Amino acid sequence: MKNAGKPKIIVAGGGIGGLTAALSLIKRGFEVEIYEQAQILQEIGAGVQISANGMLVLHELGLATRVMEEAAHPERREIRMWNTGQAWTAFDLGAVSVQTYGHPYVTMFRPDLLGILSDAVTTAVPGALRLGHRTVGCETVGARVILRFDDGSTAEGDALIGADGIHSVIRAGLHGSDNAEFTGLVAWRGVIPMADLPPRLARSVSSNWVGPGRHVVQYPLRRGTLMNFVGVVEREDWHEESWTTPGSHADMLADFAGWHEDVQTLIAAIPQPYLWALKLRRPLPSWSVGRVTLLGDACHPTLPFLAQGAVMAIEDGYILSRALEAHGMDVAAAFRAYESARYERTSRVVNGSADNTKRFHNPLLGDPATAQAYVEREWAEDRLRERYDWMYRYDATAVPV
Repeated sequence: MKNAGKPKIIVAGGGIGGLTAALSLIKRGFEVEIYEQAQILQEIGAGVQISANGMLVLHELGLATRVMEEAAHPERREIRMWNTGQAWTAFDLGAVSVQTYGHPYVTMFRPDLLGILSDAVTTAVPGALRLGHRTVGCETVGARVILRFDDGSTAEGDALIGADGIHSVIRAGLHGSDNAEFTGLVAWRGVIPMADLPPRLARSVSSNWVGPGRHVVQYPLRRGTLMNFVGVVEREDWHEESWTTPGSHADMLADFAGWHEDVQTLIAAIPQPYLWALKLRRPLPSWSVGRVTLLGDACHPTLPFLAQGAVMAIEDGYILSRALEAHGMDVAAAFRAYESARYERTSRVVNGSADNTKRFHNPLLGDPATAQAYVEREWAEDRLRERYDWMYRYDATAVPV
């Protein structure tokens, strides 16, 4: 039943950000409908990192216990040298994260997190999540927003949240073409059954391998039964921005020729490697137009080099629900407050992620005479605090809206 004191919210997109926003709104007494293009709700099989600032929100939404059950719990994050395998501990995670930031740092298989969120939404309001609805546009008519689908059907509400990802139809309708620019970076990815790895690699550790012109990230997923692999390479010959384009082991091994045998072993164990081109989008001057706003990758897509993309969408969804609650029926004011609360932080993440590309791929890493000193300088404790503390200490429950 519609709450007369609260606007009806429609959400375009049933990914991590859209479902977080919807669940948070439902818990605050809003009527919410979520429209997702997929016929079956499933995320691409890849990893996602949830740092303490994201776990804070999941805790507030009552999901922390399930997340902790399904996640992997890396003991630490280490930096490893591309050719020698030498390792440095960058962060102690686990209990240290709880002690320092109030919540744990976990790594998850994306489909598991999506399942937890969708279960919570559909348990709270059966029928709120509508699958098989491909958005083609929206329009505002008076005090109503109309969301249009490719089969000619529509949905109506008092406000619309565009949570439809990096290729957002809602963003294009509000702000035009996004002018995505190829970064010159291509990412390889794969998920490996942990049982297929030798003991030295089947560890509960998150590793960042750094080297000249490329880097590798590996970390455990799904209670430690899987290992996530992402390898990023500087190359100009691939421009397809899709997570589902299959590649070959031979091409992948060629891109990491000369790298440590552990990296070669990981690549060989990937059942099917995929590759996608990484593209940059200029920050939008604003996200909201009247009764329509955006969240997550739809408005601030980021390169994956601070591991904050999913967490930014989680924070967005929670703070957006707080802003809508605070401003009652004045949807435009709520969206302005949400954007004001989020714009600077998300822009800083986008910029910091881009900066990490240069750090992970620095040419100094190619020279044995300079590589070790470079790592010890760039991943020194004070440098790490400067780059990460402000992210992990953020409290989405307390930001003014």
